[in-house]
Amino acid sequence: MVFMGDRATLLETGRFVQRRVHRSENAANAAFGVSATESNETTDTPGTPETPEIIKATETAETAGCAATVESTEFTENTGSAVGDGNTGATEAPGSAESPESAESEARHRRAADAGDTASMSVLGALLLRRGDLDGAEPYLRGATADGDRAAANNLGVLLHQRGYIDDAAGWWRIAAVAGSAAAAHALGRHYRERGDEPGAEYWLRQSAERGHALGAYALADLLEHRSDVGAERWLRAAAEQGHREAAYRLARMLDRNAADDPHDAFGRPGLGPGAGDRPGATGRPVARRDDGPVAGPATGRVGEAEQWYRQAAARGHRRAALHLGAILEQRGEPKEAGRWYLISAKAGEARAACALGFLLRDAGDEESAAVWWLRAAQDGDGNAANALGALHAARGEQQTAERWYRAAMDAGDVNGAYNLGLLCAAQDRTPQAEQWYRRAAYAGHREAANALAVLLLQAGDATGAEPWFSKAAEAGSVDAAFNLGILYAGRDEDRAALVWYERAAAAGHTEAALQVGMALLHQGEEQEAERHLRCAAGGGSAEAAFRLAGVLDSRQPPPGPPALGEPMPEKTECEEWYERAAEQGHRRAQVRVGMLAAARGDVDSAARWYREAAESGSRNGAFNLGLLLAREGSEREAALWWSRAANDGHGRAALRLALLAARRGELTEGQRWCARAVELGPAEVAERAARLREALHQELTA
Repeated sequence: MVFMGDRATLLETGRFVQRRVHRSENAANAAFGVSATESNETTDTPGTPETPEIIKATETAETAGCAATVESTEFTENTGSAVGDGNTGATEAPGSAESPESAESEARHRRAADAGDTASMSVLGALLLRRGDLDGAEPYLRGATADGDRAAANNLGVLLHQRGYIDDAAGWWRIAAVAGSAAAAHALGRHYRERGDEPGAEYWLRQSAERGHALGAYALADLLEHRSDVGAERWLRAAAEQGHREAAYRLARMLDRNAADDPHDAFGRPGLGPGAGDRPGATGRPVARRDDGPVAGPATGRVGEAEQWYRQAAARGHRRAALHLGAILEQRGEPKEAGRWYLISAKAGEARAACALGFLLRDAGDEESAAVWWLRAAQDGDGNAANALGALHAARGEQQTAERWYRAAMDAGDVNGAYNLGLLCAAQDRTPQAEQWYRRAAYAGHREAANALAVLLLQAGDATGAEPWFSKAAEAGSVDAAFNLGILYAGRDEDRAALVWYERAAAAGHTEAALQVGMALLHQGEEQEAERHLRCAAGGGSAEAAFRLAGVLDSRQPPPGPPALGEPMPEKTECEEWYERAAEQGHRRAQVRVGMLAAARGDVDSAARWYREAAESGSRNGAFNLGLLLAREGSEREAALWWSRAANDGHGRAALRLALLAARRGELTEGQRWCARAVELGPAEVAERAARLREALHQELTA
């Protein structure tokens, strides 16, 4: 192993030892990297080439006659340079000003360097190297290196690396690293990793990291994380605490992943990602890559710590950290603050942040501004933003423009584009084209497209072709497909198989599926379990479930007697509340039942109102009961109108009431006609009474 250095051996040879100097202008060497403008582009890709640090000696006043160390002491403080961070930056050593070298200072160092002063040769070489004057820097760096200046040895390695002499550069970095240069150890570790020598890389990166070098700590963490080593977090934290923005971001991502069971791809509120739309132009919240999506998890603990590191990285210009921070704030219900970070990230070129900002603006009612950011994101290749633009134009009736944006989303690799094109074509009754796009999205794994394709095939009478697509979508997690499979099996009288899929859909929160499960359980006599499912469905807004739940509760209580004189009106029971909820949603049978309960309480006005609503919606029982109520109130003529409507809709009792009314009026022929209708409609007891009445009327007519 050539990477193992022996510091003692080098010190014994006289190389890289402390020297006494006699010039007051001599400087103690301090290592630092070239300060550069931080790029906003960051990646998580390990092993990205990185520019080695250039070490520069800074001038420091010293007392005449005092010994000064010629050995460079690294006090490097990273400002964001990282593997894959696209930049190299550091501050000067403590006590030095981060300002350009003046011409006078450069001239002074040049004179001293030409006179053989080691420190000045190192300073001047670093200055020229920073300036890009490799030819001018090399002789000074070689001269200082020959005198044992470790900063010069590191910088000579940088120079040779820039010229393409990689192995020679590594040799000088090794010399400087053995002498204690953390920056050189970092560069050497990077060199070994690029060569595939991970043990050598780990050794030198650990040397750099343990000396407090932020870049070394980050590179070591990157190596350990690549090997799934739990020690990666410690070194990411060490680098982040020194201000390394990519380390802060990576640490936040790691904390996020560790804090949540499953990563979520959608930013902010769950939205219409793949498989959630049911209208042309359905589109969703921004969808992140699986390796880069914010994680929905506990609001405290490690996730709270992750937010702090996102905030630190974002404050230092990390655009993806700003994106994740915005998502966390949006999930927390702080859209204004989230929008601020989305804006910062979007302005830095993050397309997903621009897309997320667009959704925030749309939710705030500013659709025009949202379109501006979606356009910007779509032009940068964000398929979700293109889908959002398509939905926007589809809602405005601009179908051709919507289709163009959906195609752009599809070209950007967003399968929602094909699905939305299918929805758009289906809304325009372009069934063959809709099937084509659904099929394309379904083959790409879009579960709701598979469900939509199956529905299309089923509507065309191809149940055999529809079933496998329903199954594929349901197995992929489509709740609607699971429910549709239940309907398909129920239509074949395969009730057991249907119940299995209904239960699966109900467990995922499908309201109608819960209703079907509840009804099936009621049929099997499992009332308690049925009630649980009916409550779920009723709570989800199903009027039928609310009605059936009320029926279950109603069957458990004795019928209420008429209120005694002077007693207050009894409070509504839970079953009546569920009846009323169903009635308010337009459920006719519930409206009739609410009317009956109101009548039993003596609340005639409420009873009449509910009966009338049911009757006007087509309920024959509502019409019959309204007729009874009106007849008691003395409005027989109006009562006859509602009984006629009910009898014509097949209500036997209403026909019998009309026959009795006609008989009392002496309209015997009319009475006979309604008697015949009552006998025909039934039920048995009504038919028997109607037959007797008809015989009596016949005798009266023939007497």
